[in-house]
Amino acid sequence: MGVLKHNLVNDKLVSRLLDRRWALNSPDAKINQIMILNPKGDELNGDVTFRNITQPCLGEGIMKKNHSFPSFYVVRDDLLHPLVNGNKARKLDALLPLLEDYATDVVTCGGCQSAHTAAVAVSCAERGFRPHLLLRGEVPETLTGYNLVSTLYGNVVYVPRSLYAERKEMLARHAESIAGHDGSVIWLNDILGASPKNHSSGKQNFSEADPVKCLEKSRKVVVVNEGAGDSVALLGVMRLIQYLSQKHLFGKNEALKIVVDAGTGTTAVGLALGALCLGLPWEVTAVMLADKINAYKEKERNLISEFLRSFTSSADGLDPSIVDAEIVQWVERSLPRKFGNILKGEVQECQKIARQTGILVDPMYTLAGWDIATKLSQNRLEDMKVVMLHTGGTLGMFGLAQRYRLSCINFSSHRLKLPLSCSLSRPSSFVVFDRDYHRYGGGRAQPPISAASHGGYWPLDGGGGGGGGGGQHHSW
Repeated sequence: MGVLKHNLVNDKLVSRLLDRRWALNSPDAKINQIMILNPKGDELNGDVTFRNITQPCLGEGIMKKNHSFPSFYVVRDDLLHPLVNGNKARKLDALLPLLEDYATDVVTCGGCQSAHTAAVAVSCAERGFRPHLLLRGEVPETLTGYNLVSTLYGNVVYVPRSLYAERKEMLARHAESIAGHDGSVIWLNDILGASPKNHSSGKQNFSEADPVKCLEKSRKVVVVNEGAGDSVALLGVMRLIQYLSQKHLFGKNEALKIVVDAGTGTTAVGLALGALCLGLPWEVTAVMLADKINAYKEKERNLISEFLRSFTSSADGLDPSIVDAEIVQWVERSLPRKFGNILKGEVQECQKIARQTGILVDPMYTLAGWDIATKLSQNRLEDMKVVMLHTGGTLGMFGLAQRYRLSCINFSSHRLKLPLSCSLSRPSSFVVFDRDYHRYGGGRAQPPISAASHGGYWPLDGGGGGGGGGGQHHSW
């Protein structure tokens, strides 16, 4: 890897690659430092206390390591945009300007709670062209989280899982149906292959999308792969690496271990490729969530090959052996499981982190990165500083409502003590949920409920009977 670093360092190439129009006005990101005050062991729900240093000492001060308490840094990409944040914003950073040049309509796909489809829907709507989203599975009983955002901003079609398995054919058919007889369909990769060097920071190739003109002219439909897993997505992540390597942040000489959760793996490859091209002594550890290690390594090879074809030439002098160099360290999450599953105690761990640090992580993605970053930072044998990239996914917590009853999630909560003489009146429209999610009353007027019937306590989290009316089950 040291030889590859030497052969890949090419400031002129990086400058050319990053001299383009971007969706984000600035690559800036807030950086927090998380102190681990009482490390107790490796278990997920161990008695570990976190403290968030919201304005850490960076630059030259980063070299002054606090050996009393281990710590790691968090790049707060979850704060980039209220709906389009995390690695979704980074992957769309270079992609969206291309869509502005070529598209009136955009077709992409994802799962029911896909942060990618929601990000594409919001970003397209902001820029005046139409997003079309193919979501895997059935219409959920409750629209929430990213599914709700996708529905509000985009044109959503639910696709049976058997058809969704053939993604390329599915996307092509839907794009052709939107384009009609007079329109055209182009894949994002074809745009890159047609003119890889014509997307600099100068003027656009075509006029910016106009919502009025789009209705008058034939449709130009651009197909974006699931998760924006195309080589152009690497550029936005490389831009982030260049930003973080500035002298007043992490600099170019300090050894870092960057931790990121991996869905498609695109972000991890972009981080590693950026570090290599800039000659940084940084390693990238990607926590595998959606596939096996061989599939991730194959994805890494394909992305780097596509990147070399689309954005470089022989004159750049890059070592082609980088394709097989395995520049990302792929690791299992601490407690492996089938993708999408949540294990007991993980939601409570997210709750603890939120309460102690003010940072929201979700059990499917970012908790995996947080857990690995916590463990790596406690390894006193290595003097490398650990940096976790927060990949967003905030609304994913709301999406849990589609899959889990809250009694299974079992948030930690407390009871509110009321005077025994206090009584609570409940109007006919008032709905109370107990721990097992029963709805009392069915809309009928209820008599006053005495706190005495609850032993002097009114449970904020439900739990405990009283107040009659018979239980009608509520489906969450």
